[in-house]
Amino acid sequence: MPPKTEYKNLIRPDIADMAPYTPIVPFDVLSQRLGIPAGDIIKLDANENPYGPSARVYQALANETYYHIYPDPDSSSLRQALSQYIGVDATHIVAGHGADELIDLVIRLFVAHSDVVVNCPPTFGMYRFDTELNGGKIIDLERKEDFSLDTESVVDLATNNKNIKLIFISSPNNPDGGILDDTCLRHLLQLPLIVVLDEAYIEFSGGSRANWVLEHENLIVLRTFSKWAGLAGLRVGYGIFPHWILSHLLKIKQPYNVNVAGATAALASLSDVSQLQENVRKIVAERGRLYAALQAFDFLEPYPSEANFILSRVIGKDAAVLKTTLAERGILIRYFDTPRLQNHVRVSVGTPTQTSVLLEALSTL
Repeated sequence: MPPKTEYKNLIRPDIADMAPYTPIVPFDVLSQRLGIPAGDIIKLDANENPYGPSARVYQALANETYYHIYPDPDSSSLRQALSQYIGVDATHIVAGHGADELIDLVIRLFVAHSDVVVNCPPTFGMYRFDTELNGGKIIDLERKEDFSLDTESVVDLATNNKNIKLIFISSPNNPDGGILDDTCLRHLLQLPLIVVLDEAYIEFSGGSRANWVLEHENLIVLRTFSKWAGLAGLRVGYGIFPHWILSHLLKIKQPYNVNVAGATAALASLSDVSQLQENVRKIVAERGRLYAALQAFDFLEPYPSEANFILSRVIGKDAAVLKTTLAERGILIRYFDTPRLQNHVRVSVGTPTQTSVLLEALSTL
């Protein structure tokens, strides 16, 4: 039998050298690690919805009788309901196992070896992860000091590099919560590439460009149920595509990608939009309160946000120590230590009670 080292050589070299994506540690693991009951932990590290799903979701999941049957490969009922929700014909919509699946599929569809994806960090890490996973090349164009997009640099790069296929833009952007303005998006849409606009947090800011897809053959808009509808644990997302892209995307989509539970929960959510929008309004109001309160601490410099989280620069303290100290008290926040986000933390917007506990803890530091 060949030695183990020879088997290792069978792995794709680019994957062998690839850095793994670092997800948030599971809730039950954190509870055991911290020695704190799960119900006492204030989890503000993953931009989840503190109010959870609609009550109709729990009832719909309890009433579902077809868990033993494969789901509709076309997610027809869900796409029709989404059409009513976003005002775009269902023939432009593809449902996915979270928006993450659609990010991966779009990259697979367009990117071959030596093709380039433009990434605009700091931003969502899956754009880089999936590009590298699929053998593409990443070009990073750093955002400006205020985290706005350096449109001029993007235009210059795309004009002079014919290998560029895609650019991913998140609006509101994660981790800063800033939005992409219409003028900038129009400039991007004039370039010879596909613009993928990730609107995971759009319900917290408004101004979706989903209907722009009908007028722009090089625009894809991605959305999710994870944030506004509280379905992060069930992984349901969707994309709005020009017909010419959608027809090819369907060739490579797994046939049963949205499971029965996810589709059932998403449909129940879309039947209770008014209640979920009320939860969104609560989060937006609490975002304003949290932002104002964070400004009062001399060791924090929060950035304005249109999402359900607030990024802050930590001044005169170690952000890693800040994160650890809060975790010991059962308050979880996200810590960054990348070159562009040196000594930064991100706090998801929780309930008023959770905010008060966080602020009380910060006041003792």
